[in-house]
Amino acid sequence: MSESCLKFLDVGTPSVSRRIAVRERPGGKPGLFWLGGFKSDMQGTKAVALDRWAAENGRACTRFDYSGHGESGGDFTQGTIGRWLEDSLAVFGITEGSQVLVGSSMGGWLALLLLRELKKRAAPVPVAGLVLIAPAVDFTEELMWKKFPPKVKHEIETAGSWQRPSQYDGEGYPITRELIEEGRNHLLLGGLVETGCPVRILQGVQDPDVPWQHAVDLSSRLAQDDVVLTMVKDGDHRLSRPEDIERLIAAVAEFL
Repeated sequence: MSESCLKFLDVGTPSVSRRIAVRERPGGKPGLFWLGGFKSDMQGTKAVALDRWAAENGRACTRFDYSGHGESGGDFTQGTIGRWLEDSLAVFGITEGSQVLVGSSMGGWLALLLLRELKKRAAPVPVAGLVLIAPAVDFTEELMWKKFPPKVKHEIETAGSWQRPSQYDGEGYPITRELIEEGRNHLLLGGLVETGCPVRILQGVQDPDVPWQHAVDLSSRLAQDDVVLTMVKDGDHRLSRPEDIERLIAAVAEFL
């Protein structure tokens, strides 16, 4: 079994340069391209399971950490959707051949944004399909800002950030004004979302972070694509149980 190779990629201009940690596994195409969630890293349960499956089946697999996450450089509090999209595009640029984009939570939003950017280029889009896990599309606006009480909004606007409590991190997550405001440049749910490739969505009905209705809304906007939405009745946001991993692998295997 071949090992994934850790490398670092310099992204951004000299004034805002950061080192992005990437783990690449060589193998057959289409390869798998993992995009993690907000405050998650490439050593999470789903990412590691996907890489292991790729190794066992001779498939290429690329994982990476956004700036301010995991093994990458950069300050998390300076992160925005645009900056993490820039990270994603830079890492995708070093892959070879067709890829299946696998995005979890925020990674689902970034996968769609990445595909949109690729479609703007003259070259054929090297994406064989999308597998989205609890896709948190437009989450900075729809799942955060619009649901924050006035007191929290005021703190973000005046202090520049607010420490949001999280069941995944005892210290909580800093939500900055820049994250919210810059996120408005990348909203997708105002109209149709055209990917031009098959899409598979896995969504937990018991998800407290991304309501299942959010996935239904996204599916309705993928009107021109081959879309299968799988609702996991007892599934949470992470969908990292053994049975959830099996569903993820089955969805990925459809494209291989």
